[in-house]
Amino acid sequence: QVQLVESGGGLVQPGGSLRLSCVVSGTIFSPNSMAWYRQPPGKQRELVATITRGGTTNYVDSVKGRFTISRDIAKNTHYLQMNSLKPEDTAVYFCWAVLRDIVYWGQGTQVTVNS
Repeated sequence: QVQLVESGGGLVQPGGSLRLSCVVSGTIFSPNSMAWYRQPPGKQRELVATITRGGTTNYVDSVKGRFTISRDIAKNTHYLQMNSLKPEDTAVYFCWAVLRDIVYWGQGTQVTVNS
């Protein structure tokens, strides 16, 4: 059974950094595409960043220059390095992957940016 498990969330002060990880388990295959979404309190889920198998990345404008998505194919893991965090980055962050044409979601990890 394929599972996506996130880790790395927490409470951080404005200007701080966090690194989220998402491990894909239960499969010998590597996802074609991986991404991070977030859902701020009381708002809809939004796409934050994507990365393809070939390493092409895309970001929502609000995080460009501050967040970096990366992946380790050998470990079936992708990451979201978040720097210069702002209170408006507070959200539940979800990892997402497409594996053999099936979409999978992680359970979410809370990121709170607050002084």
